[in-house]
Amino acid sequence: MTDPLKATDCWTRGGGRIVFQHCAPCGRQWLFMRSFCPHCGARDPSLRAASGRGTVAASTLVHRAPNDEFRALAPYRLVLVDLDEGLRLMAHADPALAVGDRVQGAVRAIAGRPMPYFSKDPAP
Repeated sequence: MTDPLKATDCWTRGGGRIVFQHCAPCGRQWLFMRSFCPHCGARDPSLRAASGRGTVAASTLVHRAPNDEFRALAPYRLVLVDLDEGLRLMAHADPALAVGDRVQGAVRAIAGRPMPYFSKDPAP
């Protein structure tokens, strides 16, 4: 048996996992924590861990970073990934990724912050 997920497990709250919320009454799911369902208003949505697997939907190589921490990393790749769970997530990625690639993501420290990072899926 696994321990239940907590909000602090999510990378957006300093944790090491890609976590999303699910609403039992309407069946919708979303990223970024809320105390209610943004679709039907139901309270206390459940937390679920994403597998991290998905497909690159869009990609760009950033040359002009927004601050000193990211300037040290430039150029770096940002991607939109359609997760297998049906959600779309923007994240950092391996520079060689292209649209249509199957990917596997994990949370890494990037510019001193936990962020999702995607690499080519070794088992497409």
